[in-house]
This record gives sequence, structure tokens and C-alpha cells, in this order.
Amino acid sequence: MEKIRLGVLFGGVSSEYEVSLLSASSILRHLDREKYDVVRIGITKDGRWLLFEGDDTLLKTGAWADSCSAAVLSPDRGTHGLLVLRDGKTECLRLDAVFPILHGKNGEDGTVQGLCALADIPCVGSDTAGSAVCMDKELTHCVLEHNGVRMAKWVRALKGEPLDTVWRRIEEAGISLPLFIKPARSGSSVGVSKARTREELPAALETAFREDEKVLIEETLSGAEVECAVMGNGDPFAAGAVGEIEPLRELYDYEGKYCDDTTALHIPARIPEAAARQMRETAVRAYRAAGCRGLSRVDFFVLHGTHEVVLNEINTLPGFTDISMYPKLFCHDGLSYGELLDRLIGFALESEGASF
Repeated sequence: MEKIRLGVLFGGVSSEYEVSLLSASSILRHLDREKYDVVRIGITKDGRWLLFEGDDTLLKTGAWADSCSAAVLSPDRGTHGLLVLRDGKTECLRLDAVFPILHGKNGEDGTVQGLCALADIPCVGSDTAGSAVCMDKELTHCVLEHNGVRMAKWVRALKGEPLDTVWRRIEEAGISLPLFIKPARSGSSVGVSKARTREELPAALETAFREDEKVLIEETLSGAEVECAVMGNGDPFAAGAVGEIEPLRELYDYEGKYCDDTTALHIPARIPEAAARQMRETAVRAYRAAGCRGLSRVDFFVLHGTHEVVLNEINTLPGFTDISMYPKLFCHDGLSYGELLDRLIGFALESEGASF
């Protein structure tokens, strides 16, 4: 069988650059090289595109960019892949599909997905519209709440708005302290903080506005943080178990997710089966409503006492590190990491009508 030439795209101009390198390192270890001719494409923090030709271990150290040639993903459908600039010459490297291991801005927001669409290259994950809707937390709220999905109470704040105007909006929405303040278009809890008093709100907004000029202010919900893995195109399905995040400090932030041991994972989650079943059903419904394809991790709160299920957000390109919940949930179902990657790449090729 002819190998699929797969472009694995990592790095990016994003606050989640380092997470992308960890995810890519993990994926590269598990791809079946009998099935895939892997082309590794890195984007530096300053936005340079490079064909990575060094050892995969350099990804974890961050020194990968020293073993590269300049390359760009061409929007020209005739190229259908990379233009590699080497020794004063341009080489065309055709790609059958792209797996964008890019988290956050400039990767999970529809930008790269649009480029792949222009180039007519199948891309793992959601298309431009689905990615954009799920990346922008305001759009996620609008679309999902219109489709009857319960989410936290929220208001929007724009950079430069008077604080009195923002506070009046909070009061009119019936949102009580403490508040969660989030950049509208950022991931991995970067820029997220909690305001326990009215006096803490300005500093929390300033932190969030460093990441985005649009910010969401949400009510604080008391409940278990539980995640559901979904995959598929026209007939998506959820993993059989849901996973619980147990932060061992108050805020489940970037460091807790990727950098230290202050978070415990429980698979299956320590919640009633009825709540887990409702989560899986709601996750698939939200996935469809938001226009997701390929894969997404759907995050929920299961409220203490009532066990009510409240959707928090959808991640269209969730983390794939060794400790990430998305692969762990499907591996818990008996699917190996490599088989999971095969499925996701297959969904991309299927959605483009490709056959290999």
C-alpha cells in the first residue's frame, strides 16, 4: 500500500507554542512509519515556517529550529503542499494531508485550516468555520445557547471600555462575585484569573487583555471539572468514559495542565453515571451545533449537589501530550494511541473524498 505523505505542523505564533512541541513530540513517536511518510513542519514563535529535518528529541528541548530549511505551505492547489527553499532552489513537496498540532491562536482558530482549504489539502480536525466558532468563547456561547446547551452566565468586555460600564453589564446579567475573567480567544487557561472582589476586577481584566482585546466575564460554578472526547464527521461519537480533572490548587491554569504535578486525572470521572451519560450526549450535540469535524474535547462542570451538567468550552485541537486527557479517554476504550491517530487522519481524508 502506498504511504500517505503526512505533514505534521507544530509550534506557532501562540502562547501555547511549548505545548504544541510536546504534543507533536508525542504524536511523532506514535505514528506508524509503515503507513505514513512524515514531513515535519515547524513554525517559530516569530512566524517563520521551516522544514524540520533533525532528530525528534529536539522538539522537547526547543532547539529544533537549528536543523531546518525554509519552507512555506503554498495556497496554490497545483503545488498541493510545501515549497522548500534550499541551496538557492525551490523544491515542491506534495502532501496528502496535514495534521496541525497547533494550539490556540494562529492554529486552532481557523487560520491554518483556511490555508489548507485554499491549497486543497485534507486537514485533521474542524474546518475554518468550526474552528473559529469554538476558539472564540463569545461565539461558542451564542451558538450553543441558541441550540439549548446550558453554559455559565457571562458578559463581554472590550478593551478600553469604562470599568463602570463593564460592572453595570455584570450586574444586569445577574452575575455575582467571584468572577472568572477569560480572554475570548485564547486557550490552556492563559490569561485567565479570578476576581473575588470588585476591587480585583481591574487587574484581572488587564491580565486577560494582554492576550486579547475581547474578554469574557463568567459566573463561578462550583463543581467537578470533567472532559469528554468526541471524534467523527457526519456521525460523531463520544468516548465511553469521561475524565475528571482534580486541580490540587484553586485555578487549573497553564502550569497545572502541562508543567507541574498539581493536577490529578480520574478516568472514569467520579460522578454519577446519569451525569456522565448526559455529558456524552450533550458533547455530541454541541459538537454538531458548532460545526466540528474530526475531533474535539468538550469540557464541562458537573455541579456539586445537583450534578447538573454545564458546558464550559470546546477544544477543536486538544493537547496530545503524554498526560493529555483526549488520547487517554480513547485509550481507556481500548484504542491504542497509534490507532487513534489513524482514525483522525482517516476522518480528514474522508471529509475531502480522498482515497489511499
